[in-house]
Order: sequence, then structure tokens, then C-alpha cells
Amino acid sequence: MLAFLSITGILLSVLLLFFNARKNPSTIYLALFFFSISIYCFIQYVMLYSKSELLISIFFLNAGFLTYLIGPTLYLYTRSILTDDSHFRKSDLWHLVPAIVFLAFALPYLFSSWSYKIDIAANIIKNGNYVVTYNSEIFYGIISSLFVFLSRPILTFGYLFWSIVLLIKFYRLRKEYRVLSHQVFVTKWLIVLFSFLAILIISHTIQLIESYAIRNLIVFYITDILQLFSGFGLIGLLISPFFFPIILYGLPQIPQPVNSKISEEHTQTENTNQPSEFEQDYLHIIKQKVETAMTELQPYLQPDCNLAYFAKLVNLPAHHLAYYFREERKQVFNDFRNEWRVNHAKKLIKEGKTSELTLEAIGLISGFSSRNAFFMAFKKVEEISPSAFAAQFIK
Repeated sequence: MLAFLSITGILLSVLLLFFNARKNPSTIYLALFFFSISIYCFIQYVMLYSKSELLISIFFLNAGFLTYLIGPTLYLYTRSILTDDSHFRKSDLWHLVPAIVFLAFALPYLFSSWSYKIDIAANIIKNGNYVVTYNSEIFYGIISSLFVFLSRPILTFGYLFWSIVLLIKFYRLRKEYRVLSHQVFVTKWLIVLFSFLAILIISHTIQLIESYAIRNLIVFYITDILQLFSGFGLIGLLISPFFFPIILYGLPQIPQPVNSKISEEHTQTENTNQPSEFEQDYLHIIKQKVETAMTELQPYLQPDCNLAYFAKLVNLPAHHLAYYFREERKQVFNDFRNEWRVNHAKKLIKEGKTSELTLEAIGLISGFSSRNAFFMAFKKVEEISPSAFAAQFIK
């Protein structure tokens, strides 16, 4: 059963990545969360139930560092879905420290011979309590085996508590969150996710403490109330996304359109204070903001005008813009921006600026960072070079 649930979790991770990675990058964290917790459960199965020297040799300590990513990936997912910002920042690197520390301590085993690993696996099969002794040897007496066993669930519980705090803050300030203010499914989904994870962590931690106290890891074989709670938490965790197809299949969500600085100053969009009911309504609002910004603010003239820069300018999430350009305009943002730059350069050429400026200078004025970039983009849009186009207007 544990093996089946573990494999199900790994398949769920693949499913989430396949449907959501491009449309909603924050789901990558969720997929990694389910993958790491599935690896943790599979390691438990291998060590306690499989009786396979091959599987124990492969998974004992080799993949253990991945289990320290359960908490960090949960927190990063929660933060990204609540703030609508999935970027992994430099400051987020410290979340990887526990996994790196465990990996560093396990390196001697990782690089040991295969025959040595088989011997360790044989000892574990003969006596499950050998894991406790060997863990103490691996960490050279610096860290107790009890700490090693409890570090993962306790770390995960800490990140769970942190994620709950984020959700509470979001709920209190939800009116200030433009994108998710009307997406009630987000809070419901996170509450379900956190609840099942809490049940799993608490019951599993108590199991670990009990088994370590009596120095008998075989206690995991006993089907008692803790085992039932632990199984209930794991099953609920793995099936919970299926009750939220929006999460599972990446169906696009329509945030509440509000007036940005651009729409307040330059446009009068009808019903902008009312939530959209259809995806096309929201895409139309994005189109209006994009066209207004490009026409009146001319951001394409800035060399550093990329999708992130433009998203801040129009006060829209970058991945919403990416979705708009990919699904609605059928082109990437850079090509869209370059068309505006080329049209600006064409206007200057038609006005006779070539008598005062070189074509390279016109390209730079139009926002291109170099002569080559200008010539390549111009030829891609007009199918002729800038010099050939300029020759048509030489008197």
C-alpha cells in the first residue's frame, strides 16, 4: 500500500508539471513537494517492508537529502500562489541548507562500493534496528540518530506552520491582493492541503518517537491508531488535488480586473470594478492595457524592456502576460516589442532622419541594444534590411 501511494505521488508530480509548468510556474514547487514526500514514503517502504537488498542499497541515504525539500517546497508554493510571484530568489537558497548538510554527511556512503552497500542492506534486513546504529556512525557522533529521524518531520512541521501564517496574513489582507482576491478556491485548497499534511506529520512523528523509545523500528509494522491516522493523512494528501481540478489541470483563472495607473490615466474601461466571468473578458482587458501602454508610454524605446519590466509597468502578473501573448497573440513578448521598435524606426526613416543619423543610431534610438539586433529584427518584420527600406525614401 505504501509503495502504491508513493508511486501515485510521483505520477501526480509528473501530472502537475505536464499541465501546469508553463501556465503557472508556481505549480513547479507543488510538484516538487509531492515528489519529495513520495520519495520519503517510498524510502520508508523500502527500509521496512521491501526486504530487497537491491532497493535498500539504492535508496538508503542516497536519496535521503531529497526528503529535506518537503518543507521548503511547501512554503515556496504557498508564497508564490498567494503573492502571484513564483520567482526563486537568491535569499531562498538558505532553504536548501538542511538538504545540503544531509547530503554532505552522506557522501562517504554515496561513494562507497556497491558490495559495501549490499552488506549494509543485508544487515538492515536481518535487523531493522541496525538503521539506528548505522545512522549514528554516518554522522560521526556529531548528530544523534534520533535527531536525524525527527529532523525531517519537525522541519516540515515548521514550514507548515510558516505557510499557515502566510495564509492567515493573506486572508486578513485579501482585499489588497488584486489577483487572488476573488479566487476563493485558493484558500480552500491550501486549507485542505495543510490539514492532511498536519495529520500525516503529527502521527508520523509520534510513531518515530515511540519506535525510537523502545529501540524497535518494527513498530511500524503494527497497525494501530497512529498507523491509521498516518495512512489517512497520506491518502488525503495525494487525492486532494483531484478535488481541485483547477490546481490539477492548470485551468486559467480570471482575477478581478482593477484600474491600474495606466487605465486610470489613459483609459476608461467599462465595468473595471466588477469581476470578470469569462477568460476572454480578462484577456480583452489585458489587450487594452498593453496597447495603451505601448502607444502612450512607449516602453519599447527602453533597451531593458522585457516581459518582467513591462509587467510592472502595466501592473499585471508576468505569467498572465505570458499567457496572453502565447494563447491570444500567438507570439512571444520580445517579437511583439520588436515590432513596435521596428515601426518606430520606420517612422524615423520616413521622416528623413537618415540624413542626420546613421541606421545604427536610429536602431539605438528605437530601443535596440545593438546594430545586429536592429538589423535582424527589422528583416524579420519587414523581410528587407533597414538600408533597403531607407533607400526607398532617398530623394
